[in-house]
Amino acid sequence: MEIQILGSLALAQGSQRWGVASKRVSAVLALLALNPGMPVPFDQLVDELWGDRLIANARNALQANVTRLRKLLSSLSGRPGSELVRTISGGYLLDITPESVDAHRFLALADRGAQLVPTDPALAAEVLEQALGLWRGAALLDVSEGFRCRMEAAHLDERRLTAYEDLVTAKLAAGRDRVSVPELSRLAAEHPGRERLSELLMLALYREGRQTEALEVFHGTRRRLAVEMGLEPGRSLHEIYEAILNQDDALGRPRRSLALAG
Repeated sequence: MEIQILGSLALAQGSQRWGVASKRVSAVLALLALNPGMPVPFDQLVDELWGDRLIANARNALQANVTRLRKLLSSLSGRPGSELVRTISGGYLLDITPESVDAHRFLALADRGAQLVPTDPALAAEVLEQALGLWRGAALLDVSEGFRCRMEAAHLDERRLTAYEDLVTAKLAAGRDRVSVPELSRLAAEHPGRERLSELLMLALYREGRQTEALEVFHGTRRRLAVEMGLEPGRSLHEIYEAILNQDDALGRPRRSLALAG
């Protein structure tokens, strides 16, 4: 059985997938799945489910939701629910391996891909594409009311962007696969504070023989940073701007130049 949280929360077995109807059961499952094999205290779960709202017998209400979760997991996995969601001193523990949760597989693949970029960019691109292929939408799409789930979702979404940046870096370094300029341009516009996206967009455009557009990305990013954040572009962005302006050989030859040379 697999727990999927990179999108709407779901349980999967082979090719079959099931959602979780109850929001509170979903929240309990999500918080436990974010920490597989690790105890999650009662108080954290109660706070995630009800926040500042005072309810009578919060522990009993939590226990009722855990009971429903155990029944659901048992019906899908064939294992006793009390073995899958174990009661420990002061909390509950989801007794599954991290590999059973798509988010943990993503993080492991993203870390491996990032490490491979400098030494084997082609393999890095394959690993990173596998990691990003696990995503079905925004993390914890339908389980975002509690503070901890919101924070974890934001962390995973941030890591997704970093993995995408690593993927583009690997593709540009390997020189085998073309980068989707429209997608890269959209993300750079949506995240003006992530200068690495603008740098990669500039390099991708330059490699496509679109030097003028690459230089305009710098000026557009500079304007957005000044207006929205009161900042100037960092040193790295300035350096790639100068390199493109001077058609530095270190950037690689644009595709149009290669075509003309052939």
